[in-house]
Amino acid sequence: MDEPVRTHGAEKRTREGIRLYDPADFDGMRAAGRLAAECLDLIGQYIQPGVRTEELDEICHDFILANGATPAPLGYRGFPKSICTSINHVVCHGIPGPKALKDGDVLNIDVTVILDGWYGDSSRMYAAGTPSRKAARLIEVTHESLMLGIAEVRPGNHFGDIGAAIQTYAESERCSVVRDFCGHGLGRVFHDAPNVLHYGRRGEGAELAPGMFFTIEPMINLGAPQTKTLADNWTAVTRDRSLSAQFEHSIGVTEEGCEIFTLSPKGLFFPKL
Repeated sequence: MDEPVRTHGAEKRTREGIRLYDPADFDGMRAAGRLAAECLDLIGQYIQPGVRTEELDEICHDFILANGATPAPLGYRGFPKSICTSINHVVCHGIPGPKALKDGDVLNIDVTVILDGWYGDSSRMYAAGTPSRKAARLIEVTHESLMLGIAEVRPGNHFGDIGAAIQTYAESERCSVVRDFCGHGLGRVFHDAPNVLHYGRRGEGAELAPGMFFTIEPMINLGAPQTKTLADNWTAVTRDRSLSAQFEHSIGVTEEGCEIFTLSPKGLFFPKL
């Protein structure tokens, strides 16, 4: 890595303020990431027409507590629920509520757990009933965008390489990349440096180095990339009401490449549509 490292007590951070964790810290992230993935594995069986998103929230909340963890979103900057449920044209930060899912609805469920002080953050797409062809295609493009971004994570590459891979693919599929939200550093805190953009140019941005922990979570729209936030100050929607999708993994940079902390233990990360 060509940037000097500055320290804060036991912390090591790059010039850009990105924390570098020790090899022993990977164990904590593995455990937190696995629990988040297990929660998302569990909730999939309950997603069907007629179910209310507040019911999904209750199931996830109880599961997280039963496994000795805390739901990070609950009370975070006033957020009222334990998970985010973002349906159809909702881009992110949808608040679970009493409205029932309809056949064909697609939704993202975003789970973050705090386990022994470590944050595990992941989200996936699901479908209630049978999604439309365009919704199924958007989900496929979004998942592939995430995996192409992750493939760029290795020491010596740059954060711009991640964004460029995602943007190039998504736009080649006639979709757009949301600019208003991004991935983020995490570890012992919910949100930390860096901001992980899902668009950009190769070779730009900070250089990746072993010990960096962050999320990659592209939000991809069928229409234009612009969003707006509703009056609840959380729910972000597409301005043109086009469908939006998102997938998210928590990542750690290793000496050789990267480790995905939030892989599905049951192989359910990508839905069967």
